[in-house]
Amino acid sequence: MTNLTVAWIAIPFVLGFIIYLIPQTARFLALGVTLLSTGYALQVFFTASPVEIQLLDSFGVSLAVDQLSGFFIITNAIVTAAVIFYCWPTGKSAFFYMNMVFLHGSVNATFICADFISLYVALEVISIASFLLITYTRTDRSIWVGLRYLFVSNVAMLFYLVGAVLVYQAHHSFNFIGLEGSPPEALAFIFLGLLAKGGIFVSGLWLPLTHSESDSPVSALLSGVVVKAGVFPLARFALLLDELNPIVRFFGVGTAVLGVAYAVFEKDTKRMLAFHTISQLGFVLAAPAVGGFYALTHGLVKSALFLIAGILPSRSFKELHYKPIPTSIWIALILASFSISGFPLLSGFGAKVLTSKNFLPWQVVAMNIAALGTAISFAKFIFLPHTQETTEHHSKKVQWGFWVAMAL
Repeated sequence: MTNLTVAWIAIPFVLGFIIYLIPQTARFLALGVTLLSTGYALQVFFTASPVEIQLLDSFGVSLAVDQLSGFFIITNAIVTAAVIFYCWPTGKSAFFYMNMVFLHGSVNATFICADFISLYVALEVISIASFLLITYTRTDRSIWVGLRYLFVSNVAMLFYLVGAVLVYQAHHSFNFIGLEGSPPEALAFIFLGLLAKGGIFVSGLWLPLTHSESDSPVSALLSGVVVKAGVFPLARFALLLDELNPIVRFFGVGTAVLGVAYAVFEKDTKRMLAFHTISQLGFVLAAPAVGGFYALTHGLVKSALFLIAGILPSRSFKELHYKPIPTSIWIALILASFSISGFPLLSGFGAKVLTSKNFLPWQVVAMNIAALGTAISFAKFIFLPHTQETTEHHSKKVQWGFWVAMAL
C-alpha cells in the first residue's frame, strides 16, 4: 500500500506535464487521473486498518490514509470527473486540464497528510493551481478575483506556517499529534490559517466572491473540493485530540448558521450557492466523525448546482422569474435542491440524518435552524418558472457533457 500511495500522489503531476506537452491527450489523461483516484479510494474502503507511511521520521513528516480520507478522495475524483465531462465539448485548452490535474493531485495530497509541512506544501500548490484556473478566461474581473484569492490564501498560509514552526519548536516534529502540548499561539495561528483557507466562520466570508465570479466549472471545483482541503485537517485534529473536538464543533455550528443567514437573503444565484457552501462546511465540522460522508454528498450536489447555474439565462433570481428555463434543466435543479435540503430518498437525506445523530445536545437547536435555512434558500430555485420549449432567453446551449456531469 505504501508504494501504491506514493505512486498515486505522484502520477497526477507527471501526467499534468504530459498533458501540456501533448495537448491531444489532455481530456483523456485528466479523466484517467480521476479513475485512478476512484480506484484508490475504493481500495482504502476495503483496507481494514489505517495506513501510516513515514517519509522523514526525524521531522515527523508522514502520511495517514483512513476511511475519512477515502470519502474526501472519492469526492475529489467524482467532482473532477464531472467537471471534465462538462468541459469536454467546450474546447478548453490543455493548459486548463493541466492545472485541473495539478489541483486534483494536490487536493488528494491534503487528504492523506499527517504533518504540518506536507500539508503546507499541498495547500500552496492548491493556491497556485486555483489561481491559474480562476484567471483562465483572462478577463479583468477574473484576474482581479484571482489575485485577491492568491493574496488572501498566501496570508492565511503565512499564519499557518508560523504555527507549524511553533509546533516544531515545542516537539521537534511536524506531526499533527504535536498540537497536544504546543503553546496556545501555535494552535491559534494554525487554526486561523486553516479557517481562512477552508472558508470557515467569519474568516471565510472572503470566499463567496471568488466562487461566484469564477467560470462555472471552476466554481464547481472550488466549492465542491478545494474548500475541503482546509476543512479536512480541522476534522482530523478533532478526531486526534479530544481537547480540540469541542473547539472544532463550535466553529462548525457558527459557520453553519452564519453561512445560511447570508444565503437566505442573497439575490444572486452563484453567490447564494457560495454562501451556502460555507454553511455546509459547518455541518462537516459539527460532527467530524461522520464528516467524510457529508462532505461527499455536499461536494457532488453543490458542484452540480454550480454547473446548472452556469447555464441559467441570468444570475439574478428576480430576472429568472421572467425568463423560464427548460423543464429538463429545472428537474435537475430541483433534484439537486431537494437533495442538499435533506429530502427523503435522496443522498442528502441520509447524510443529514447520520450527521444529526452525531450532534451533541448543545448543537441541536442551532444546526436545526441552519437546516431550515437551507430549505428556505433552495426554495428560490424550486419555484422558478419553466417551459417545455427553449426560449429566446435561454441562449446558452446545453451540450451532452452537461448531462454526463449531472449523471455523475
